[in-house]
Amino acid sequence: MSNKDLLNLAQLRAFRLVAETGSATRAAAALFRAQSAVTRSVQELELALGEPLFDRGPSGMLPTPVGRAVLQRCERIFAELEELAQWCSARQARRRPTAEGALPAYLLNTRRLQLFTALARHRHMPSAAKAFGISQPAVSTAIRVLESGSGLSLFHRSPRGILLTVEGETFLLHVRRALNELRHVPDDIAALHGKIQGAVTVGALPLGRTLILPKAIARMSAQHPGVRVVTDESAYEALVASLRAGDVDFILGALRDNDASSGLKNERLTSEDMVVLARRGHPLANARDLTITDMRDAQWILPRSNAPTRGLFEAQFKRMKIKPPMPTVETADLAVIRGLLLGTDMVAALSAQQLHYEIQSGQLAVLDAKLHNTRREIGLTVRATGSPSPAARALIDAIRLSVVDVARTIGVAHV
Repeated sequence: MSNKDLLNLAQLRAFRLVAETGSATRAAAALFRAQSAVTRSVQELELALGEPLFDRGPSGMLPTPVGRAVLQRCERIFAELEELAQWCSARQARRRPTAEGALPAYLLNTRRLQLFTALARHRHMPSAAKAFGISQPAVSTAIRVLESGSGLSLFHRSPRGILLTVEGETFLLHVRRALNELRHVPDDIAALHGKIQGAVTVGALPLGRTLILPKAIARMSAQHPGVRVVTDESAYEALVASLRAGDVDFILGALRDNDASSGLKNERLTSEDMVVLARRGHPLANARDLTITDMRDAQWILPRSNAPTRGLFEAQFKRMKIKPPMPTVETADLAVIRGLLLGTDMVAALSAQQLHYEIQSGQLAVLDAKLHNTRREIGLTVRATGSPSPAARALIDAIRLSVVDVARTIGVAHV
C-alpha cells in the first residue's frame, strides 16, 4: 500500500467503535449515523485490507486476530488526532472545548491530511497538486477545510513560497505521526501471517553506519527480502525532529544524554574510544608514545565546532592548559576525511570503526597517541511511546546481533 493509498480514517473510526461496543448498532448510535452506513464502512475496510476484521455471531461482533492488530494501531493513530483536536480547541479561547476522545470530521479525511503534509513539504501549490494528480483548487479547498475546522491559520505566503505558521508546525507534527502510524497497518497484518514487509527508515549517524548498520541490513535482508531500508544521514537535530514525527523509525549512532522530557529513549549497545589516524608512511606513523604537544602543530581534520566529538578532542588540550589547534578542515563527511587522510599529511581524531576497512588494509595507521576520556556510547534512539513497525523491529533485532559480531571482529566493548 503506497502513501497515496492509505486507509480511510473515517472507516477506521467506525471499525474502532464497533470493536469497542461489540455492535454496529451501538457504534452507529455513538456516531449519529445509520447502522447500514457503519456496516458498509467496516465491509469496505475489510475489502481494502483483504481480511475479515470481526467474527460475527449472536453475541455480537468480536475482533479477529487481524482486527485486534488493526485496533492496536488505531489506538495510536487516533490518540494523535484526538490530542491534535484538543490542542486546536485550546488555541481558540472562545470556542467550546472539544470533548476528550472526540474527533471532529475535518480530521477524518485521509487524503485531506496527506495534501496538507504535501503542501508543507513542497511549499508550492502546483507541486503539491501534481504529486496527487489533482487541481490546485482541490488542494486549496482541502487546506481551507482544515483551517476552518481548526480555527487556525496553518500557512502564510512569503517570497520563499507557502510556509507553515507556528501553529501549522505543531499541527503538522501530529498529522505526520498519525499518517505514519496509518501506513503500518498492512505491515502489521502481514506480520501476523509470518511475513515481514514494508519500509524502515534509519537515522544513520557516523558511528553506526560503517560496520554495524551494513551488517544488520545484510542479516535482515537475508531473512526478510520484502523489507526496503532507507537511510537518512542528516544532522542529529534533523534526525530527532524526523524521529518525533515518525518519518524516521529510529536513530543508530552515538548517543546523546537521555532526557526524559524529550519523548525519546536510548538503548546503549556498545562504546568506543577516539583514535588519531594518518596515512601509511606519515611522518608520525612510526613514532611511539605521542603526546598532545607532539601533535599540536599537525594539520587537523576535525568535526564542526558544535559536534560532541569536537568537544572531546579540544578537552585533550585544555586539560594540559594548551590552546586547541585550529582545524585545517572541518567536516563530518567520511568520504572527505578518507580522501584527505590518504592524500595528505593531515591527521584526524575519530572512531576507528568509521574507517575500519582502510585501517585493516593498511592504508591508514592508528597513531600511538593516548587520548583521554573520549569514550562514546553507541546505540539506538527511539520514541518513548508508540510501537515500531514490524520491519523496524526486525532491523533493530539484526542490529543487536550485528553489534556482537562487530565486537568480536574489532574488539570493542558491547552490552
